[in-house]
Amino acid sequence: MYEMKNLCKLKNLEAHSPETMKAFVAFDKAALAAGAIPIKYKELMAIAVALTTQCPDWIEIHSDNAREDGASEQELSEVVIITAAFRAVSAITHGTQHCTGA
Repeated sequence: MYEMKNLCKLKNLEAHSPETMKAFVAFDKAALAAGAIPIKYKELMAIAVALTTQCPDWIEIHSDNAREDGASEQELSEVVIITAAFRAVSAITHGTQHCTGA
């Protein structure tokens, strides 16, 4: 279903909406640039978001980027565990709002 080769289809979006894609790419690049938060940590955050949204392409891309920016396997493993914990907590808290008695 998801294959990295399909990312080449981004060119279709660029062809049909060039200004919007140009703005998106600039925004994405700026958001991940070094700032108060080092790039490695931004990449780790991106992995957590990608795991939460279950986007395999971005999980792979940002995992590779994080490694290139010095993330250790322990840091990557902790991101996976943190993400799992937050997803579980979300289910619990939503359950208290909608599924439990008064």
